[in-house]
Amino acid sequence: MISSLLIGFALMLVLEGVLPFLAPATWRETFRRLIQLGDGQIRFVGLTSMLAGIILLMVFR
Repeated sequence: MISSLLIGFALMLVLEGVLPFLAPATWRETFRRLIQLGDGQIRFVGLTSMLAGIILLMVFR
């Protein structure tokens, strides 16, 4: 189980690094926009992301 978590974490790091590597200006602009969002909007994005991840885990499990 630990190895699966580490593989998942490694994959997340790879995916998180793709946009800054390929398009740093776009990545920077995205964070500028993100800073302007309110706490509720950021929480909604986080909740949506978590739910999508849980659903994907259930589907592919």
